[in-house]
Amino acid sequence: MAMTKFFASLILALIAISMLQTLVMAGNDQGGHLYDNKSQYGPGSLKSYQCPSQCSRRCGQTQYHKPCMFFCQKCCRKCLCVPPGYYGNKAVCPCYNNWKTQQGGPKCP
Repeated sequence: MAMTKFFASLILALIAISMLQTLVMAGNDQGGHLYDNKSQYGPGSLKSYQCPSQCSRRCGQTQYHKPCMFFCQKCCRKCLCVPPGYYGNKAVCPCYNNWKTQQGGPKCP
């Protein structure tokens, strides 16, 4: 009986460690969604002169580099923020996320 409880708690501990490891690994990925310092990416976190370098980072892995840079810089100048990573994560910067084209699609990459 005691041995069964020991193995059950051991298995639960291993599952918890595995879940924590997965969470940490996802946070270390550039496209991940875990960022400790959200103020670094949030609304108004940039000055307009920082937009080109932040957009170069954001558009660094797309095959559509020129249009990505054009729209990213336009969005950055308006919102003064660029989301972290190469894609997604737009919720960190609501202005960037909510600016839409006339057709209703996302304006900012």
